[in-house]
Amino acid sequence: MGHKDGDDPAAPLLAAQPDLNLLRTFLAVYRSGSFTAAAALLGLSQPTVTTQIRNLERTTGQALFERLPRGATPTPLAHDLAARVAAPLDALAAATGCDPEVLAPTAPVHLAGPAEYLSTCVLPSLAPLIADGLYLRVTTGLTDPLLDELRAGRYDLVISTARPRGRTLLSEPLADEEFALVAAPVWADRVRDRLADEGPSALHEVPLVSYAEDLPIVRRYWRHVFGRRLTCRATLTIPDLRGVLSAVKAGAGFSVLPTYLCADAFATGALVLLHETDDPPINTAHLVQRPGIPYNPHVTRVRDHLLKPGPHTCDPGV
Repeated sequence: MGHKDGDDPAAPLLAAQPDLNLLRTFLAVYRSGSFTAAAALLGLSQPTVTTQIRNLERTTGQALFERLPRGATPTPLAHDLAARVAAPLDALAAATGCDPEVLAPTAPVHLAGPAEYLSTCVLPSLAPLIADGLYLRVTTGLTDPLLDELRAGRYDLVISTARPRGRTLLSEPLADEEFALVAAPVWADRVRDRLADEGPSALHEVPLVSYAEDLPIVRRYWRHVFGRRLTCRATLTIPDLRGVLSAVKAGAGFSVLPTYLCADAFATGALVLLHETDDPPINTAHLVQRPGIPYNPHVTRVRDHLLKPGPHTCDPGV
């Protein structure tokens, strides 16, 4: 028995037999997350992409994308349509010699995330893929702006310090960051015993080094481990945790840092734990991408590599 039109959200489109070029453009917008990114992938102007999507929407009688200031979010109809047309269009492209892997063997993957984690854990892990021909473009920054740019299609993958909310982005846990209260031996020798006896007030005489004026990592450590509100003020702020590490190793004061960043300094004795706890604060990093199958097949290659257990997870153990 045939379906009624009301039973199939894609029925109006399928019945109208749209131009395949419109469907290819639709799939590029769906996969890239923006009209601008799709235009670059297809070698078209953005107005042409916009016109083609509007023509397709007139055929369906419904909107396929919600236009945002930066990017385009698929509607439920778009999700359904992409599921129906992606495999046939990809097969047709391969049969006609237009497989994206053949067309763009050097198309770069755009990856973004925290500078420290990318530099310390991720880039060394990706070195074999780069040596094998992967082209990679890396941007560092804070999570919220990077996720906005991901939605807009500027990046393919973002390593986020928090799980994004909503359904416009897909995320998977990547690794856990464990945090420790640390200082150089010159300070540890002076205050560690007092810290054990008096609690965190023993650190009031020690300069505090942080990557931000509002002390988010240190304040969280104080609440989680000591059950107290932090009352210290930063003596030195550096917007890069690697800079914080360097300053603390040199004896500038104390800080709270992710243990993966401190591993070498712990091994050499340049840095020591000020306080041991069985329940340290932990933050989960997530690997985030837009919904849909990436237009660039190398994105899937990078994603699958990062989600495998390996050095990029930066074992938090000290």
